[in-house]
Amino acid sequence: MFTTKSHPGIKICGIRSATQATEIIAAGADALGFNLWEKSKRYVSLPDLKNWLPDLRGDVFLVAVVVNPSVELLNEIVESKLFHAIQLHGDETPADVEQLMERNVEVIKALQVRDRASLGQIADFPTANILLDSYNPGLYGGAGESFPWELAVTARDLFPDKRIFLAGGLTPHNVRLAVNQVHPFAVDVASGVESAPGVKDIGLVRHFIDEVSAAERA
Repeated sequence: MFTTKSHPGIKICGIRSATQATEIIAAGADALGFNLWEKSKRYVSLPDLKNWLPDLRGDVFLVAVVVNPSVELLNEIVESKLFHAIQLHGDETPADVEQLMERNVEVIKALQVRDRASLGQIADFPTANILLDSYNPGLYGGAGESFPWELAVTARDLFPDKRIFLAGGLTPHNVRLAVNQVHPFAVDVASGVESAPGVKDIGLVRHFIDEVSAAERA
């Protein structure tokens, strides 16, 4: 997993172009996410990424984001050697995670948080990397809605061996408060720094990163 600087790690998700990726890296992001789920508004194809992602691999941590992926897609992602990690953002099981980890793949498992009871599933997954997102039945992220952050605090306290990624509804206006309250390993944002789905507003990205850094100094 990527190492953070003096602040929680910052992952900007839903990148669709080399130009935006380069700007976001220059702004100070630690990780970039690329959505390979075809139903996503932020979808980008693997053949497209093969054209420009290799140039960025040494500059930032790259994450392939998938939802209930086929075996064929997973094999293609792993064999491409483009990414440092795969984020499973659907209904994947602990066994699915274990199978990838047995192939020496770094896995981030995204889980929807509804209430305290829903935190129990964290223990079932063998990966240390757990992304907590808001509960949206039938949706798989990108809704721009937050969940009660005290549940993330509880998750961090119950599972101190896990690296908690905080997602769901984060923006430049609330991320400082979120970091101060939760102290996550990393924060993850997509719609909160966009002017349109898949189009990042670099001004909002810089503001978001500045607010995360400011939270750590507070």
